[in-house]
Amino acid sequence: MDPRFEKYAKLLIKAGIGVQPEQSLVINCSAQNYEFARMLVSEAYRAGAREVFMRWGDQVIGRERYLHAADEVFDSFRPWQADMLNTLAREGAAFLSVIGGDPDGMRGVDHSRIMREERVSGPALAEFRQAQMSDKVQWCVAALPHPAWARKMYPDVPEEEAYKRLTEAIFSAMRITEDNDPVEAWRLHGEALNERKRKLTELNFKSLHYVNSLGTDLTVELPEGHYWEGGSTVMPGGITFNANMPTEEIFTAPKRDGVNGRAVSTKPFDVGGEIVPRFAFTFENGKIVKVETEDPEHLRRLQDAIGVDEGASYLGEVALVPFDSPISNMDVLFYNTLFDENASCHLAFGASYPTVTGGGDMTPEERAAVGLNDSITHEDFMVGSRDLSIVGTTHDGREIPVFVDGNFAL
Repeated sequence: MDPRFEKYAKLLIKAGIGVQPEQSLVINCSAQNYEFARMLVSEAYRAGAREVFMRWGDQVIGRERYLHAADEVFDSFRPWQADMLNTLAREGAAFLSVIGGDPDGMRGVDHSRIMREERVSGPALAEFRQAQMSDKVQWCVAALPHPAWARKMYPDVPEEEAYKRLTEAIFSAMRITEDNDPVEAWRLHGEALNERKRKLTELNFKSLHYVNSLGTDLTVELPEGHYWEGGSTVMPGGITFNANMPTEEIFTAPKRDGVNGRAVSTKPFDVGGEIVPRFAFTFENGKIVKVETEDPEHLRRLQDAIGVDEGASYLGEVALVPFDSPISNMDVLFYNTLFDENASCHLAFGASYPTVTGGGDMTPEERAAVGLNDSITHEDFMVGSRDLSIVGTTHDGREIPVFVDGNFAL
């Protein structure tokens, strides 16, 4: 195995999760990546982990379940499945997910089964999800290459070459080279993101106005007391982790009922294993009131996705990524949200991260009162483009360019 994978494992344990002595760790990983999983487990125990729990998965087995399991299976969620994650979150465990599979792996699956399962699993896992969304526990999502993923990205080259290209792209995005210290590289990257977060938080914008030539013309109000997040998160006590690796974004929560206008997607969107190439949402008083896309099946899937619950049809995140950034400059479509969202400004429908002063300690009712959205889902879609303009309006009426021609103007 390429020795850079050993660096990768160390990076995820040290900078991704920040495992502490005597802390439990949960690792979600595909069974096909067992060699890398072993590296992660070894690094975790070297870091002093109390116990490591492995949750193995397999995309093909998951597909078979959605295709052939009894229909009633998708309308219930067994308590023991929720008990493990809720209990470990309550105990302060850390959670690492290593993803990467076939972008078309769920094609042909009845999407209603996926949606039904999400509706019953969401409430059962509310405690776990809330701990993650509020950064009460360390969590991290990263990715490994997969042959089918490589073929999707690089269809015009032999499979072996495609896999090599994807592997190199992942290492590049993760700031891993043969002779560097990636943990130190991520520390420096985090400092740069922190400076940008500080500037935007101090400006305390009342709203952001997005415009580009594709048809996006969207005004997003921001709640009182909002702040900008991104990169590494520092928990009480000084523990630091990176929820997404790679990451190039800074983000905050919009005001639930303060979004108006039209947002046009700029990159394909994965809805339950089906890739939707282009679509648009129209918002009125925060709610998505119109969905536009060319394919009727894609339209149905998008409508299902924003209809999971009431909050799914409102925005929960506003994220800024310069067009001229490392992943964007690779000039390749990953067909994977973890990477594509870090190549483009994006929005997310569904749950808000509590990025308002004191938000992490608020009750759901208090969060709603300050304008944060709640949902069992959170789905990112990309709206960044080379000509994207974003103008921020302050509470005293000043208009300040935030993005000009797709890049930060601040």
